[in-house]
Amino acid sequence: MQSIFDFLVSMGPWNWFILAVVLFMLETVVPGVHFIWFGVAAVIIGAVASYIDIPLQWQLISFGALALSSVTLFLLYTRLWPGTADQNVLNDRGNYYVGRIVEIEEAIVGGRGRARVADGLWSVEGPDTPAGVKVKIVGVKGTVLLVEEIR
Repeated sequence: MQSIFDFLVSMGPWNWFILAVVLFMLETVVPGVHFIWFGVAAVIIGAVASYIDIPLQWQLISFGALALSSVTLFLLYTRLWPGTADQNVLNDRGNYYVGRIVEIEEAIVGGRGRARVADGLWSVEGPDTPAGVKVKIVGVKGTVLLVEEIR
């Protein structure tokens, strides 16, 4: 047992890089974002320990503090700036188009018409508008896009 401990001590900062690789591999296997922050902390401690002779106890304390602070900052970041549009409208394709400018393909008459959006035609509701005019998508009602004239 003593020989294993001596071997690990003799490797010095490389232990942190090996730990980082193991943690990054775990990150690819375990769903979610769990081990990446510990892996980043291990890389930083390994890099610092490569240039500065720090006792093992302080390396461990620094690793714990750095890992804890990086997880805390990540959680704070995700609470302040929640997911992007891709995550919020994954199964609601119509909401993906809100805010886009599109061209009316079939005139809006009586409040209903059709517009070319991306590579397809979508039913739209809005003020009466002739074909060829550009409108802005402002909302979705089922599978119908709500549009308004661009001013």
